[in-house]
Amino acid sequence: MKKLTSLMAATALTAAAALPVAAEKWDMPMAYSASNFHSATGAEFAKCVTTGTGGEIEIVTHPSGSLFKGADIKRAIQTGQAPIGERLLSGHQNENALFGFDSIPFLATSFDDSAKLWDAAKPSIENLLAEQNLTLLYAVPWPPQGLYFKDEVNSVADMKGIKFRSYNNATSRLAELTGMLPVTIEAAEISQAFATGVADSMVSSGSTGYDRKVWESLDYFYEVDAWLPRNYVMVNSDIWAGVSDANKNVIKACAELAEYAGNWRAKEYTGFTLQGLRDGGMTVGPASEQMTNELKEIGVTMTNEWLEAAGDEGKAIVDAFNAQQ
Repeated sequence: MKKLTSLMAATALTAAAALPVAAEKWDMPMAYSASNFHSATGAEFAKCVTTGTGGEIEIVTHPSGSLFKGADIKRAIQTGQAPIGERLLSGHQNENALFGFDSIPFLATSFDDSAKLWDAAKPSIENLLAEQNLTLLYAVPWPPQGLYFKDEVNSVADMKGIKFRSYNNATSRLAELTGMLPVTIEAAEISQAFATGVADSMVSSGSTGYDRKVWESLDYFYEVDAWLPRNYVMVNSDIWAGVSDANKNVIKACAELAEYAGNWRAKEYTGFTLQGLRDGGMTVGPASEQMTNELKEIGVTMTNEWLEAAGDEGKAIVDAFNAQQ
C-alpha cells in the first residue's frame, strides 16, 4: 500500500510538472473591419504571439469596434479594461497636439517621407504614451489620404456646406477651413453614414473606401496625398511589466514582423484599392490644379497652427524630419 501511494504521488508530481503554465487571454479591440489590412496584420500578430509563447499568452482580436468603439479603445487599455489594442494615433490629438504629427497636411506625402517622420516622432510618442500607462508595440501607416465626394468638386468653393466625415482634430479643422460641415463618424459607421446622407464626403485612404464599398454612395476620389496617418498597437504598461522576459522578447519580435508586414501591405494595397474604387464605378484621379493649390494654402495654415500647439517638441520633430530630406 505504501509503495502504491508513493507511486501515485510520483505520478501526480510528474503530471503537474507536465502541465503548461496557466494561459492568459488578451482581448485586443480594433476599430476597423476584419478585412482591412491593419486588422489582418493585427490578427497575424495575435497568432504569432499565441504560438510564440506556447499559448501562455493568447491574443484574441475584436475588429470593427465590436468590443470597444474606436474612440474608447485607448482609454479601455489605459484603465485595464483590455490589455492590448489598436487605435489611430491622431485620434488623440485633442489630448496632446503631438499625437497629430502624422496629420500635418502635405508635410509627409509618401511612404518614404512617412517613415522618416515616424523616426523623428517615435521617441516623443513613446514617452507620451508611457506617461499614460501605455507601451508602444508597433505602428503602421495608412496609404496616402485623398478626398471623397458624392458630386464633382474642382475648387474649395465647391466644398462649401458639404457634410464631411471627421475622425480627428486635423479633419475637423480641414472641414472648417474649406467651409464644409464636420460630422464625427467612426470607421465602422462609414457605410451607413454615407448611405443615409449623414455625410457626403471624407478624407481617407483608398483602403478605407474600398473596405467600406463607398462607391455605393459616393462617386469621386481625388488623389491629393494629404498625409499618411498611422495606426498603432499599445499594451497596458502594468500588464506589460508582469510579462516574463522570454514572452516580452516573443511579443517584440512579433511586433517587428507585424510592422514590416503592415508597411508592405499598405504600399501594395494602395494601387489595388484605388483600382477597386474604379471597378466600383468611381472616378479616381488627381485634383484640379486650382483645388490642389488652395488645399496647400490651407495646409500652411494648419501646419502653423499645429506647430504653435505642439510647442518646442513639435518643432523639434518637424526639424528632425526636414533634416532627413
